[in-house]
Amino acid sequence: MTGIRKGYADTSFGQVHYAECGSGAPVLLLHQTPRSWDEYREVLPLLGRTHRAIAMDTIGFGASAPVAEHRIETYAAAVVEFLDALGLDRATLAGHHTGGVVAIEVAARAPDRVERLVLSSTPYVDAAAREMRRHRPAIDHVEIDPDGTHLTELWRRRRAFYPTDRPDLFTRLVRDALVVGPDMEKGHEAVSAYRMEERIGLVRCPVLCVGASADPFSFPELKSLSSRFTSPTVAVIEGGMVPLMELHPSEIADLIARFAS
Repeated sequence: MTGIRKGYADTSFGQVHYAECGSGAPVLLLHQTPRSWDEYREVLPLLGRTHRAIAMDTIGFGASAPVAEHRIETYAAAVVEFLDALGLDRATLAGHHTGGVVAIEVAARAPDRVERLVLSSTPYVDAAAREMRRHRPAIDHVEIDPDGTHLTELWRRRRAFYPTDRPDLFTRLVRDALVVGPDMEKGHEAVSAYRMEERIGLVRCPVLCVGASADPFSFPELKSLSSRFTSPTVAVIEGGMVPLMELHPSEIADLIARFAS
C-alpha cells in the first residue's frame, strides 16, 4: 500500500473514512457491498499516478460511522457531504456494483458536482428488477452461529464468483463483512429498493459503463443499463469477475484515468 494516505472527514452522518493516493483532478471511488475502501487497494496507487484517487468507506461500512437507515439516497447524501468536507466542488465518480448505484444517485441529485461517471458492473434497477430481487435469496446474510459455521457459509456463498486460487480475496471480503456484522445484507437490500428508473434520466455528465464478462450478477445487465444514457462509452473486461478491482487493477485504473482525462 505504498503511498496510500488515510483520513476521516466530518459529515452530518458522522465521520467518513477514506484512503487516497496522488494529486490532481479528483476521482472518488465507491465500493460494492459489504466491502470497504480496501476493494480499491490495488487500484489507488495506479490511478494515483495521474489523478487524486480517493476511495471512501460508504457510510455504514468499513471504518465510516454506522447509519440508521440503509438507503441508496442516504449513502449518496453522505457522498455529497464528503465532497464538501474535502473541499471538492466537482469530481469524477467511479462505482462498482452497489457503488455504481450510489454514484448514479449522486449524479442525479447533485449534477453540478459530478464531472464524469464510471459505472462498473452496475445493475439497472427498475420495477421488474425490484420484483425479481424481492424473491431472490439473500446474498450475504448468515445467521451468527456460536461455533463459527457462519463464516464458512459466507465463504461458500461467494465461492462461485471468486477465483479458486485466490483465497486472499475471500479473506478480505469476509473481514469487511464481519465489520458490518448483522447489517451485511443491508446494502443489497438498499439496491433492491432503489427506484433507479426515476433517477437515471437526471444524469447529465458523460458516462462510462464497464462490464466484467465473468460476472453473472451484472454483466447481463450491461446493455440495459448503458441504453439509459445518451452516447455512453462502453468497455468490457474479458474474464472479469465480481472482485474486478482486485483482479484487474491495471485495466480498471487505465480505463478510469483515460475517461476522467
